[in-house]
Amino acid sequence: MAVTQKCQYALRALLELALREGTGAAPAGEIADRQAIPKRFLEVILNQLRQGGFVASQRGKEGGFYLARPASEVTVGAVIRFMDGPISPVDCHRERPGHDCPLQGGCVFRGLWDEARDALERVYDTRSLADLVAEDRRIRQAAKTADYVI
Repeated sequence: MAVTQKCQYALRALLELALREGTGAAPAGEIADRQAIPKRFLEVILNQLRQGGFVASQRGKEGGFYLARPASEVTVGAVIRFMDGPISPVDCHRERPGHDCPLQGGCVFRGLWDEARDALERVYDTRSLADLVAEDRRIRQAAKTADYVI
């Protein structure tokens, strides 16, 4: 299962808000610039994330978007499921209405797909936005340290 570009943009927007957690609302234009997301597309994504309860918005001069709940409570898995649907390594493994597999019930790959899905879910569901913020800060600090090495 490939995470869609739209979902990747949603995760990057949420990361940017998590990096700013507690500092007030961030305008969509700033999020777009810092995370290299097309602004028009980002506005649609932010509204979708607002409807999903991931972000809230504030109008006015100091307006923009902010996380609707703590970064430590938002997992990558929850965002992926909200944006892209169920996590599955292959499309035929997703339980979809109208999906008609001729091997249904007797597919030798079913156990493999189940195991792969469980592994993906374990990784995605154990990474919060707060974890990603900590990793981002670690990477930036390592890059600064490397710049000073002669």
